[in-house]
Amino acid sequence: MTVREIQQTGPYRYTYSPFHPPIAKVMPGETVCIHTVDAFENKMTPEVEQFEDVCTYPFLNPQTGPILVEGAEPGDTLVVKIHAIEPTRDHAVTGTVPYFGGLTSTRLDPMLQEALEEQWLFLPFEEEGIRFDEKRVIPYEPFMGTMGVAPEIEAVNALTPDYYGGNMDCVDTSPGNEVWFPVLVEGAHFFTGDAHASQGDGELTGVALEIPAKVTVTLDLKKGYSIGWPRIVSDDFIMVAGSARPLDAAARIAWVELIDWMVADYGFDRMRAYHFLGQVGQMRLGNMVDPKFTMVAKCPRKYLS
Repeated sequence: MTVREIQQTGPYRYTYSPFHPPIAKVMPGETVCIHTVDAFENKMTPEVEQFEDVCTYPFLNPQTGPILVEGAEPGDTLVVKIHAIEPTRDHAVTGTVPYFGGLTSTRLDPMLQEALEEQWLFLPFEEEGIRFDEKRVIPYEPFMGTMGVAPEIEAVNALTPDYYGGNMDCVDTSPGNEVWFPVLVEGAHFFTGDAHASQGDGELTGVALEIPAKVTVTLDLKKGYSIGWPRIVSDDFIMVAGSARPLDAAARIAWVELIDWMVADYGFDRMRAYHFLGQVGQMRLGNMVDPKFTMVAKCPRKYLS
């Protein structure tokens, strides 16, 4: 089967917005290969001395898109089946951005300390994974840090996750899984970027193992099926990503949406689902560094059949 390749035409997008002209249109059920650049638009190289020489906050996480899905209407759900994420260079980039990260003074949590020292690592791919140092190799466990649809009216920077998806940094947006998004405008206006070769929970430094990539996905629709927050389906779990500040608000968003899903599709009443998740529910931290934090609530699918 020939898979159509989609590359950005014109500048990359740094906002999730319904006002960008589409770069492609797809039919529901169509599989495409989307080319993305890394979180720094591939500008961070060993020759660069400082982040500010090539990048300006908040112009990070350039997105490929929007891609319009024919027939998508508000009230539908866009289903993105991720098949593969392939790096398109031989190394990953990670580092520390001044006044950005989980253990430093930031723009949203200012303190009197100076920024942490800026450091950049350019880590080569090897057969076993990504070489961190002489003793350690990190497994290649790719996912898309940023993925989502256009909100109805806002233009929101690509660093911010919310109900439309965006920069969730969820390791579960990975090959083999489906990611569901609420359709908020005609055509859905799908965006993606910020591919990661790997990332620890919370994206502690604010920067994962950043790579440009080719991501192969199938874009489909659940017509007339409405959701409030991004959902993820794997072989083992159904999941919801909630994004907010403070962190506990993000967790509650995810748990409530997960309970509503169990009520609507799996025969639970609300209190029974609440009791059940209190015993078997799991939660994973997506990010604790972005303008909004992301938590992922999970229910094992083995209990839902």
